[in-house]
Amino acid sequence: MTLSGTQVGELAAARDRLRTELMVARADRPASTARGIHHTALLSGDVRRTVEFYQGVLGFPLTEVLENRDYPGSTHFFFDVGNGNAIAFFDLPGLDLGPYAEVLGGLHHLAVSLEPEQWHAARARLDAGGVPYLEESGTSLYLTDPDGARIELIADPLGEMYGEKVT
Repeated sequence: MTLSGTQVGELAAARDRLRTELMVARADRPASTARGIHHTALLSGDVRRTVEFYQGVLGFPLTEVLENRDYPGSTHFFFDVGNGNAIAFFDLPGLDLGPYAEVLGGLHHLAVSLEPEQWHAARARLDAGGVPYLEESGTSLYLTDPDGARIELIADPLGEMYGEKVT
């Protein structure tokens, strides 16, 4: 489905209203009550394949492997993505999970900030591994992981996107 020009204009006006009505000016904005994202948990169809991709190709060190407390036999494993943040995965053996699907409340993509030199190194590893990606704006690489989750590797600093402060 493609939106009409009128619909796009109406959606832009709705974003402007949200900004005006709900966003507190940076100088007046209270500090967040959160310390940060402890981890984001995704699903893995194959633990070894996921580790080889996230650690070997993307360069995120595997930091822990343990049994999932909520599902006996399931593996819960973590990767360091810097600044005390982690990406975690569960495999759910015995469940007939379908392929990745974009659904309301689901993951659209996970964006991970890399220093520019690490971003270039990751792009070289993607090229060497034959992993397809889409480069946008000279700072973002969009790719899918082995299970279809969308990942963005972004060279913009934390708290910024394309030169704009987002935090």
